[in-house]
Amino acid sequence: MVTQALQERAGAVTFKGEPKTLVGPELRVGEALPNFTLVGADLQPVTPQGITENGKSAALLIVVPSLDTSVCSLESKTFNGRIGDLPSGVVAYVVSRDLPFAQARWAKEQGDVRLRFLSDYLDHSFGRATGLEIKELGLLARAVIVVGKDGKVRYLQLVREVAQEPNYDEALAAARNAV
Repeated sequence: MVTQALQERAGAVTFKGEPKTLVGPELRVGEALPNFTLVGADLQPVTPQGITENGKSAALLIVVPSLDTSVCSLESKTFNGRIGDLPSGVVAYVVSRDLPFAQARWAKEQGDVRLRFLSDYLDHSFGRATGLEIKELGLLARAVIVVGKDGKVRYLQLVREVAQEPNYDEALAAARNAV
């Protein structure tokens, strides 16, 4: 079996000021979302086609390192509080490497959570396919991705300093425009 080396982008992000390496090809606006498999709350596989509900919905992917950190928790709470700003044709997901059980625990602790959760814990294919895996930490970089019904990336915000929040207004405007 031949194993192909994954592309690495040294210094693509920082974590608390320290440069970190992202693994995988750089995701670009206009390209189709690459193939990967995430795990849903029901422990079933979710592919890019599932994220767009087989072309019926656009998707807002809120990618965070871990819901067990203050910035990721705050970001997810903020997006959840603003989910009403989105049209019905957009589905919002939080994607992390947290186990689905931890994601469900976080949602239960928050109360009224309308976000959906997907985990990249099993085979790490999402992080590597989208170029969002932080090599040194084994976590996902902070990013927001908007995917159109056609499965193409319409918007990408890679937060260069992982410990900072994204631009919510810009991300939500992009999601509104994706339908």
